[in-house]
Amino acid sequence: MKKKFISKNKKSKKVKFKIFFFIFSVAFGFILTIKILSKYNLPYKNSDLVNFLIENNNPFIVNSKSNYSYFHKIMTKLIDLDITDPLSILDTNFKGLTKKVKIEEETKKVSNEKVITKGEPTIYLYNSHDTEEYKPSSFAEYSVMPTVKLSDYVLKEELEKNGFSVLIEEQTISSIRSSLGLNYAGSYTASRVLMEQAKKNNPSLEYFIDLHRDSLDHDRTTLTYNNKNYAMVMFLVGLENPNYLENLEFSTKISDAINAKVSGLSKGIYQKEGEGVNGVYNQDFSNRTILIEIGGPENTIDEVYETLLILSEVLTEVIESDQN
Repeated sequence: MKKKFISKNKKSKKVKFKIFFFIFSVAFGFILTIKILSKYNLPYKNSDLVNFLIENNNPFIVNSKSNYSYFHKIMTKLIDLDITDPLSILDTNFKGLTKKVKIEEETKKVSNEKVITKGEPTIYLYNSHDTEEYKPSSFAEYSVMPTVKLSDYVLKEELEKNGFSVLIEEQTISSIRSSLGLNYAGSYTASRVLMEQAKKNNPSLEYFIDLHRDSLDHDRTTLTYNNKNYAMVMFLVGLENPNYLENLEFSTKISDAINAKVSGLSKGIYQKEGEGVNGVYNQDFSNRTILIEIGGPENTIDEVYETLLILSEVLTEVIESDQN
């Protein structure tokens, strides 16, 4: 039997076809995976937050679009998502947000048809330890590690829905520490500088909320209640503040109100003093300065978000009662 002759030309074509088919399969699988993962829905829709995260952490942000890589340009076309444009990420990944919508500067309408007018801020949100991180939920975050700064923006959005004007501290603690020649232990000194600056520029500020993240494992920072997972909260009060009783009373009122809504969500008040601790935590700045730890390093954005919804309800009730 004669052996079938295959020309070198035909062999070459077969090899080329196999290589092409392999490259095509890998590329198609990669694109399909990216499209699926990019549809992951985060539980909130705050453009300020996404802008902050993307601009400060995403390596694809550059000064000029002419510098964008060919890879970025190709992927933008393939998945209908521009990783240098936070609003396109919102449109793809965040529930309930339609295409880019122009919002009036002074007023906005919320779901209960209540029109909120932005006035002078009364609530100041900041983070003495602004690099404390949460567990990333998915590829959709584009290598952006969520930090406690996330809590500020979500809480601000919820409080503003309830009629408050909220100021978020956007300067980083590390930049202030560096300018003052301080190490990490000087974080509260740095945040004190920012608090004083914020109050000077905004005399209307009355409530100063320092959001942190605990360092315990998931089992000790998570509560399951009615089939939902929440990142547990804990309040810290420094007993070396001469007027700590007023801060303690205010923090206790918020903690108790949280547990009235979701039993066990707040661990209560951790009172600290003595050698090796700060003992004041800037609470001598105002009797309405509170420090709240939300979740731990193993809590996800979803779990933190569920807690912030409850916290915003409670803060609304307690502050409204406090002002009357």
